[in-house]
Amino acid sequence: MKKTVRHASLALLVLSSSVFTACTPAAKPHEAAQPGQGSAQGPVDAKEVEAFADPVFAEKMKKYNVNGSSFVVVKDGKVVLSKGYGYADKEKNIPVDKDTVFQIGSVTKTFTALAALQLVDEGKMELRGDIEPYLDGLKVPNKTGTPLTLFDLLTYTSGVDYPDITTYVGPEFVDQDIPTKPFLAEHMPTVVRKPGEAYTYDNFGFLLAGYAVQNVSGLRYDKYMQEKVFKPLGMNSTSVRFTPELLARMAVHYDPAGKPMPTAGPAPSDGPQGSILSTAEDMSNYLIMQLQKGKYDGKQIVSPKSIDLMHNYQVFSEKSMPITTVGFEGYFTELMNGHHVVLKGGSMPGHQSLIVLLPDKNTGIYMSYNNDSMMSVEVYEEFMDHYFPAEKEAEKPTYLPLNEKEAQRYTGMYQNTRMLFLKSKFSYDNGHLIMETNSSGKHTLKMINPLLFEDESGNKLAFKKDSHGEIEYFYYSNRNSMDFASDAQKMHEKSPFEDVSKDSPYKTHIDNMNTWGIMGARTGNSFEPNGVMTQGEFADVLLRAHGWYGIVYSVEGNKKWMVAGIPGFDRNAPATRQMAAAMIQNMKQLKPASEIKLTGPTDEWAVKAVTALVSQGIVDPGASVNPDGSVDFRSKQPLLRQEAAVLLDKTFGCYTLPLKVQ
Repeated sequence: MKKTVRHASLALLVLSSSVFTACTPAAKPHEAAQPGQGSAQGPVDAKEVEAFADPVFAEKMKKYNVNGSSFVVVKDGKVVLSKGYGYADKEKNIPVDKDTVFQIGSVTKTFTALAALQLVDEGKMELRGDIEPYLDGLKVPNKTGTPLTLFDLLTYTSGVDYPDITTYVGPEFVDQDIPTKPFLAEHMPTVVRKPGEAYTYDNFGFLLAGYAVQNVSGLRYDKYMQEKVFKPLGMNSTSVRFTPELLARMAVHYDPAGKPMPTAGPAPSDGPQGSILSTAEDMSNYLIMQLQKGKYDGKQIVSPKSIDLMHNYQVFSEKSMPITTVGFEGYFTELMNGHHVVLKGGSMPGHQSLIVLLPDKNTGIYMSYNNDSMMSVEVYEEFMDHYFPAEKEAEKPTYLPLNEKEAQRYTGMYQNTRMLFLKSKFSYDNGHLIMETNSSGKHTLKMINPLLFEDESGNKLAFKKDSHGEIEYFYYSNRNSMDFASDAQKMHEKSPFEDVSKDSPYKTHIDNMNTWGIMGARTGNSFEPNGVMTQGEFADVLLRAHGWYGIVYSVEGNKKWMVAGIPGFDRNAPATRQMAAAMIQNMKQLKPASEIKLTGPTDEWAVKAVTALVSQGIVDPGASVNPDGSVDFRSKQPLLRQEAAVLLDKTFGCYTLPLKVQ
């Protein structure tokens, strides 16, 4: 079960552009739909909607090298458009149609929320009660003293430390039958933040919710969904698990370069967080039910009260920035054009999906396509601008003054609560907050109100208080970063080490590594700055500094990648400085930023890595660059702990590369 693959659902900004291979002709520039030119009633006329969609999909599929896509629009309980574009199988010239099967990925989460709410409607589960009575003896470790509830799980606010600890996908799981309970028992995170306090995109939470549905109903999750959801909705080509018939109709999966890739399955086999397969025709029924207050073909699938929970925001980063409903989300609020919109995206390797609902307009869209890209966001943006443009111009914010004393509430270092490699640092400068992040660089923030700021591009950043009324989190809506995936949490400084002097040039970096939880004391309160690191010790802290250790299915691959090309790796042997440089370069893949001439001995296998790090300014105080560009990295000397702290902090901390070479 440890063999896994990394996939693009976590690299949310994977973009590609290559050859367009759709069945429909590419649009000419003048044929592109113009914003706001749709019907005043929205998408009601099938021919007009098709005239809008055809050139949009032609353009976007070409831009993102998408081979095939399905697109559904429903309005007032009817399907206005259901159309396939391009190829389900490019090599065999099989077009996408209404019966083409796609993996809908995390759109599955909305179905899991629906199933849980059905049981709440029946009085079999409490939405805001402790979840553990529904877990058949499983215990979720909890350090907060606040019970974890079904509501927390379904609103992405469980507070667990590793929300992707159960995220395993790979071709090897397609034909396996992996039961849920033992899998959860082996992969159980710990609740470390008060449930309900912070938004963290959470795969574990929905797996646990689906497992609770299974236990309470007495039906295995896939069978529950088939009997209680898919069958009543007439979704005859939808399943939680793979079947031979659905696999035969499944669109081929393609990588961003357009090459076919194998179908990946989840572990466990029932994946309430992302395992459903479906078609455009079936998903149109789901959209109609959602927009008819839970009713479909005369049957009440779920109560109107529960649908309201799914369609109305329950979690906000700030009152103007809605985040999640029960099951749905609301990222990229600027694309909503001031309308009430809920949405949910989904990703499996080589397949992407998006569902968008405008409950007040009784309108919904759904699309699936066969590569890893963010094409869906641009189609959604085009759809909103065409049919639901802003009804009034957004008011320009007025800014409040911020003095240095007030700024101390916000300043410090923060780490994303899901993607632990995303780090940010806030400081104060001349009336503004300065944000430095390894996701999108440096930003100047102006204060709109004490919890809401705006950067130089108009992106909003909201701070959030903890239960003690202290600033503890922020949410950043910048589409050009990955920070929108979750709240980030403040990292509180720890007590200084007794053996690191205040005037040590290494102290800041050592303190940073301690604050991030990457390198702490070796014994007692002693850091042992001059202690020699073993190769195994450095490998462990490098993985933590890299930050992908929270994405458990990437760990084994990263361990192998980290030591690739390094001769004689031995966990118990002392690490050398050149070995540390090579391991860092394997993980970071830095490009040389300036001409550097190495002096002193460096083995051939390490020259490129050492040169790349030095050229980027990733050097410790003992390896300064001379005026002629030469430097002695002391490559073959043992790696000291204080040196490792500098190299790791400069590589993975809150720095915008390239650094100034010193």
